[in-house]
Amino acid sequence: MALTFQAGVDIGSTTFKLVVVDREGNIIFSDYRRHNTDIKEAGKESFTLLYQQFNNCHLDITITGSVGMGYAESLGFPFVQEVVASAELIKQKFSDVHTLIDIGGEDSKMIFFEKRKSPDIRMNGNCAGGTGAFIDQTATLLGIDTLELNTLATTAKTIYPIASRCGVFSKTDIQNLISRKVSKNDIAASVFNAVSIQVIASLSRGTDVKPKVFLCGGPFAFLPELKKAFINQLSLEDNDFILPENAALIPAWGCALSPRTTNNHTLPLTEIMELLENKSSNPLQTKDTGNLPSLFLNETDLNEWKHKKNNHFVPKVNWDELASLDCYLGVDSGSTTTKIVLIDSNENIIFNTYLRNEGDSFHAFIKGLIELKEEANKHNKAIRIVSSTTTGYGENLIKTAFNLHQGIIETIAHYLAARKILPEVSFILDIGGQDMKAIFIENGIIKRLEINEACSSGCGSFIENYANMLNYPVAEFAKIACYAKNPYDLGTRCTVFMNSKVKQAMREGADIADIAAGFSYSVVKNCLFKVLKLKDVKELGEHIVVQGGAFRNLSIVKALEFLSGVDVTFSDIPELMGAYGAALYAKTNYKAGNKVLTLDELIHSQNYSSDFEVCVGCENKCTVKKFIFANGNIFYSGNNCEKIYSNKQEDSERGVNQHQERYKLLFNRNTTFITKPQLNIGIPRALSMYEHYPFWYTLLTECNIKPVLSKVSTNRLYEKGITSIMSDNICFPAKLMHGHIMDLVDKKVDRILYPYTIFEAIETPKAHNSYNCPIVAGYSDVIKSSIDTENKYNIPLDAPTVSFKNEKLLRKSCTAYLKYLGIEKHV
Repeated sequence: MALTFQAGVDIGSTTFKLVVVDREGNIIFSDYRRHNTDIKEAGKESFTLLYQQFNNCHLDITITGSVGMGYAESLGFPFVQEVVASAELIKQKFSDVHTLIDIGGEDSKMIFFEKRKSPDIRMNGNCAGGTGAFIDQTATLLGIDTLELNTLATTAKTIYPIASRCGVFSKTDIQNLISRKVSKNDIAASVFNAVSIQVIASLSRGTDVKPKVFLCGGPFAFLPELKKAFINQLSLEDNDFILPENAALIPAWGCALSPRTTNNHTLPLTEIMELLENKSSNPLQTKDTGNLPSLFLNETDLNEWKHKKNNHFVPKVNWDELASLDCYLGVDSGSTTTKIVLIDSNENIIFNTYLRNEGDSFHAFIKGLIELKEEANKHNKAIRIVSSTTTGYGENLIKTAFNLHQGIIETIAHYLAARKILPEVSFILDIGGQDMKAIFIENGIIKRLEINEACSSGCGSFIENYANMLNYPVAEFAKIACYAKNPYDLGTRCTVFMNSKVKQAMREGADIADIAAGFSYSVVKNCLFKVLKLKDVKELGEHIVVQGGAFRNLSIVKALEFLSGVDVTFSDIPELMGAYGAALYAKTNYKAGNKVLTLDELIHSQNYSSDFEVCVGCENKCTVKKFIFANGNIFYSGNNCEKIYSNKQEDSERGVNQHQERYKLLFNRNTTFITKPQLNIGIPRALSMYEHYPFWYTLLTECNIKPVLSKVSTNRLYEKGITSIMSDNICFPAKLMHGHIMDLVDKKVDRILYPYTIFEAIETPKAHNSYNCPIVAGYSDVIKSSIDTENKYNIPLDAPTVSFKNEKLLRKSCTAYLKYLGIEKHV
């Protein structure tokens, strides 16, 4: 008789997991593999391994996972939600666990267990920051695999602040660290620290993370340094944590243990494999998985369109046809790539190159110069660079390091290049690696500029990440989009929401080509309606030019034509247009007295020395790297505000920092004269105290009460209070309040004061009212419920209700509060 087992299958956004258990609930078989969107093939391989070990055994299967529901319905198996499955495992196998933390590919979960209570389940909502995909993207940005990221973190020396709330902001922070030559070891450890902060802050929400803490999910299973980050962040010991051998399989294991119902049915393994083959090729396939028009009818339509478009070539010249050796250099040093263009006096391109920075724009430029020199030597041309221009993310660095003649902002460079191929241009759309720029032109003059700010969905790296996630090279991903029959409408969404939409498309059986074409539509919709907020596409005019590497993807160009109704123009070098525009600017601004640059001289400039300094301009204590180049120029990297370290060349007289002066006047108040205070009352340096501290300082000191201020706001102070933050979406100043309260607890004050302030003072006669912000007014209630300083630390939090609108009521409230503290009234 065939053996019968209970089994759990977890089909996640990136992986397929199978667990089979014996009668005691112990794992007797498991398999973990990335499915790369081909879930049917991954399942077949997993079940084949099981067959080799147990022959045609019978399985009672339950399915879970973010993609698992569609397969459960298609195959007729029961489905259990992931956190429910994980909770069942803890209940049966790890009864001493108080907190479970699970990090998956695109989600994170936290479950709190209390005796005689139902598990308190938390999951990430609309943000995938602090998940496995976030870590994978970071590794890609550093040009390494995820396991190497863990190895690097083991020897890190410094932790730097990295935003993990959003992949966009994290990329900006990491790019900044890379450009400052911060070691990959420190960046790797900083990423794990950012993940721990994000998970704890977004999921604990006022509940204490107490031992034993159970860690599970692929990132914990394969990245031991991530566990260390959580240990440090939670201030616990290593033995307070449980990291099981099968940490990557927990939901699948929980599925295998979950109680069976009468609807469950046991099937032979061969029959299950047959079901998978016959029914799951397109689970939940619908007739309308995509509701957008196809971009091209067929290959003939595509070729005809391409032939029609091949009429805006940028002029080029062969080395042997050069009339003069005087040349003009344009450099576009972007966030992810470096582009170099060399033109002659007739504005023809002599040489061009496109290089990935790999975190080092300086050496990418050197590499491009060496490539240029090799080409010039091959044709025996000793070129002279009589004028040069830099633009882009690394403009100041490249200009300073190599003594190039001038810099120019990117928008002007792109406009000059677009005007060259289409003089009557009315609108320019440039999409780069992490940014997009839109330029509106009227009568040959730039009328309006728009750039993306907090969202990078639709940029080059956004598309590249998804192509890689779906296991396709970017070029092939772009190609198959052109042949999609039913492009899937992914909407105008941020990266996080797009993850959910892509998973929905996969559940509904959309072809990869349909998803790829959906991205092309989304890129354009995001630009037109999220970034530009257009009400009418007629604002773009009749002469649109597109630029940037993203427009090598012809499906995006076609989507823009479809949505705008305008015939779009693009050159044969869309990714080089910024550098070409910079070269055109160099020619236009050539001055007879310019110092002539040679390639040997520029390449020699790669020699430099560097040193680290710590800026003392404020409490952030930024680490600034000082570069001293061969030409004697100095460049500072990491100077976030340029308050102390500035790369501006012109001499300028420093003005007074009014914010700093106000801060001193507000908080720098003497309390040393109170030698024997009646009470020490803590005052959080946050929210309304930026207005009212002088009032409360005066009131308390006059009553022989010593006000004790919390420390100034820093990242470390913020991290002190993250476990008690109740809402992920509340404003950051409110989140900071939690850290200030915990700092006052550490100072062991007698009481903490944060009043309930309904009305502010009426500062102008015309004001109808002076209601305070509800968060600022009533945040004491949030602190009382989330931290409960009185019961936990024996430090009461006082929140007398006061109104600065009415002096009589203010006096009455203060008198009542002082009487409550035992202060006698003196007439």
